[in-house]
Amino acid sequence: MAKAIKAVRLDKYIAQAAGVTRSQAKDLIKHRRVKVSEQIVTDPACKTHVSDIVSLDDETLKGAGNYYLALHKPDGFICSTQDEIHPSALNLIKDIPPQDLHFAGRLDVDTTGLVLISNDGQWTHRVTSPKRLCAKVYRVWLAENISESALERLRNGLILKSDVKKTLSCHVAKVSERELLMTLYEGRYHQVKRMIGAVENRVVRLHREKVGDIDVSGLAEGEWRYLSDEEIAAFE
Repeated sequence: MAKAIKAVRLDKYIAQAAGVTRSQAKDLIKHRRVKVSEQIVTDPACKTHVSDIVSLDDETLKGAGNYYLALHKPDGFICSTQDEIHPSALNLIKDIPPQDLHFAGRLDVDTTGLVLISNDGQWTHRVTSPKRLCAKVYRVWLAENISESALERLRNGLILKSDVKKTLSCHVAKVSERELLMTLYEGRYHQVKRMIGAVENRVVRLHREKVGDIDVSGLAEGEWRYLSDEEIAAFE
């Protein structure tokens, strides 16, 4: 479970990252050879997080836990590991091997905004599970002015081409004649674009602002951060 591994005892961290036994790790710590974020730590039970920089004899150790990240994806990057044309958004994550990471939900190549990334498969499954009805907030720019009747159709749910069931009811706030804030509780393929197309309009720009209570504010395009303990626990 995410809660059990997001904070790791220092002796366990050292044992896994340095390839030594737990008793050897405790000796290294007690002999003041270990630093956490540039500070010597002598307590083997000290809790470390993936955002901490842990070093042994002033050599930085690679992390030994799970990663939980929020990325502000720019236009032109894909939420996949392979593409002959576009770079992967994982290329923007530094200091963590990309093969250890995967996306908790994806954005189209031309869609910007919040993407959650982890190497914890159970956690990412909970984020994307349809049973959770996780709220996702999108800012949508339209090609044409939108009518009140079209807004009501979006809010009440509609049947998309090739689908059998109506989309779930969603919250749609009209920012201007050609700008909306849409909160969806499901994640169908190209859902926002298809919903807007179903009311005879077209998306010219799409940006995801929030997933659950996690938002992209404070991150410039291409920047990422570690999630807080509270943000991780929200999907347990």
